[in-house]
Amino acid sequence: MARYKKDEARAWAREHLVGCSSVTIPSYSADLKRLNERGIRHDVQRVIDLGFKYTLLCAEVSITPEENARFTAWARETAGDRLGLFFHAAFGTLQENIEAAKLAGKAGADVVLLSYPPQFWPTTEQEIFDYTKAFCDATDLAVMLFPIPLWGFERVHPAGMSVAFVRRLLDACPNIVAIKSEQSFPLIAGLCEMYHHFRDEVVISCPIEGDAIPMMSLMKLQFSGTSNTQWMGSYYPEAFELARSGRWEEAMARYWQVSPARKAGGAAAAAYVPGTDVLNRTSWKYMDWLAGFNGGPLRAPAMRVPDRWMKTLRQGLAASGLPVTTDPDSEFIVGRFPC
Repeated sequence: MARYKKDEARAWAREHLVGCSSVTIPSYSADLKRLNERGIRHDVQRVIDLGFKYTLLCAEVSITPEENARFTAWARETAGDRLGLFFHAAFGTLQENIEAAKLAGKAGADVVLLSYPPQFWPTTEQEIFDYTKAFCDATDLAVMLFPIPLWGFERVHPAGMSVAFVRRLLDACPNIVAIKSEQSFPLIAGLCEMYHHFRDEVVISCPIEGDAIPMMSLMKLQFSGTSNTQWMGSYYPEAFELARSGRWEEAMARYWQVSPARKAGGAAAAAYVPGTDVLNRTSWKYMDWLAGFNGGPLRAPAMRVPDRWMKTLRQGLAASGLPVTTDPDSEFIVGRFPC
């Protein structure tokens, strides 16, 4: 259950939504019929050990609301009060997202990352507003708004979610506590605009590690997430805290050190995102496995990771001096804790 009342959500977020959030992709049994409890618990403990303060329990992996609640419960039991948990509102319909959010809230989720279903195809701003408000009204959890071109809302407004639209939502939905600001991604216009207008009301998150550290020379950012930066070990939580505490030059020294890994991750994503507007969670799972996470199979439909990108990603970590497994890539689909 949430540790705050709905009308206290923004004040709670201002105080507690601090640090970096990773992404935790659930692990499955070899026959894909059930969740892999040991693999999940290992991955949750690993993000804690690396210094992350939150993690997104990723739901874009063919998981049911009931399984997602079990995933959440295991994460909460493993983490205790050491890690905040994001529920991923990425199910197929508004009603299913509402039902899944209620289950996840009871299981221990703290915050919602609000996504929009692929079949949600609005042609007016009012439709996006109605969907968002209906979800926010139906949950007592704090909600992070997520403007990004993945949703296709640019058919309604070039920004996807304009300043005026976000203003309406913040006025209508008091449990919107943060904005994961990625309008115009991969550019930073959305981040700059949201920070300019709304930084005194809600937490503004720049989830893109490659942007956040440099921009912290100009912006007071308290939170960054959700994103799969855990594949770079403890680097990002450490660098983010350096920048947040006034040691920006030291943060930038770390930033340049991991440039090969950043470029490798960007190159791998650039190979598929522009043509699909879908994130390759198998690639993310592999990146995590390189850094000591469980790995293992994902349910169909799951994208593949070509060998050439496996080699590129592995070499990026090695060239950055970051921890990387010596296990052969053939072990990735088996996972470290198969069941």
